[in-house]
Amino acid sequence: MHIDFAASRQSTIGMEWELALVDRHGGELVSVAPEVLQRVFTERPELNGDYPRVHQELLLNTVEIVTGVHDTVSGAKADLATTMAAVRSVTDRIGVELFSAGSHPFSPPRLQPVTDKERYAKLIDRTQWWGRQMVIYGVHVHIGLDRREKAMPVLDALVNYFPHFQALSASSPFWSGEDTGYASQRALMFQQLPTAGLPFQFPDWAGFEHYVDDMLTTGVIDVISEIRWDIRPVPRLGTIEMRVCDGLSTLEEVGAIGALTQCLVEEASRTLDAGGTIPTMPPWHVQENKWRSARYGLDAIIILDAQGNEKLVTEHLAETLNRLEPIARDLGCEDELRDIEGILRRGAGYQRQRRIAEEHAGDLRAVVLEEARLMREGYPA
Repeated sequence: MHIDFAASRQSTIGMEWELALVDRHGGELVSVAPEVLQRVFTERPELNGDYPRVHQELLLNTVEIVTGVHDTVSGAKADLATTMAAVRSVTDRIGVELFSAGSHPFSPPRLQPVTDKERYAKLIDRTQWWGRQMVIYGVHVHIGLDRREKAMPVLDALVNYFPHFQALSASSPFWSGEDTGYASQRALMFQQLPTAGLPFQFPDWAGFEHYVDDMLTTGVIDVISEIRWDIRPVPRLGTIEMRVCDGLSTLEEVGAIGALTQCLVEEASRTLDAGGTIPTMPPWHVQENKWRSARYGLDAIIILDAQGNEKLVTEHLAETLNRLEPIARDLGCEDELRDIEGILRRGAGYQRQRRIAEEHAGDLRAVVLEEARLMREGYPA
């Protein structure tokens, strides 16, 4: 089959941020997304145009805010901030706080109502127990590609940095009130859905077309968007989408991840424009890197190449940031890329959550409320 790839300007950026709705006092999930969306769109109808800035998701306790297409990370961050303010103007009045992490630490997954849409009902009917566990939240970054021939090799480039993104964003150590021992429970939970998890890697676009044709023919998917890979091409937008990351608690962290994604895609694009190739690793190395980063987070020792060389993920991140500095300067995201260093210095979300829990004698309500406060106030200057 033939799949068109929309025209896009190289390295433009769009971002999506999934937000949980929690009770202001106790931190429990509250299923008020329909009310929130109705009020937001009534008060700010411009946010509900041809491309709505706020979306409803699988669960009634979740809203997703999305940006338009931007040339810079700072522009995308400002877009998110504007929409966040509109959502917060509603949630503040109904006793609801906003929270984003890979998972909610203690609200029971099976008790969370699902949005009344046919595609969600079909998903739950098919996936049963696993589908009902999906109380998870993430951050997605779209980067524009100027030709579809770049899609598969750029996907390969981002797969090489899968553990870096996972370790930086890991924020789901708790599940249904229990410490799982993992930095990211979300990473392993989400891959239980059909067509979710690590992407297949193809040498060219024709390989992807053949895969999609097989999935449609056998009824695994009804539309291309049901391919839920951690990194995937999005033909209708002309982008590569990085979906690795757990939910992040601050706009600064979201911008940092956006900048790292934009710079890596631009680097790969320049390599391809110059006639170069993107190195790949065997799938067993890729799979192991996902597990290590989900388990150990920023303490993961990751596999770097097909020869099996290894390095602590934070050490390789430091080298990567230095290498990407000139590209960040060209893209105008130097400050945002530098914010990656802030995550490394302060620690990732999973580390912060465990520390808060320990300080409050294991009370996970304190974890949610502190993360919600951080989302509202940000880090001190």
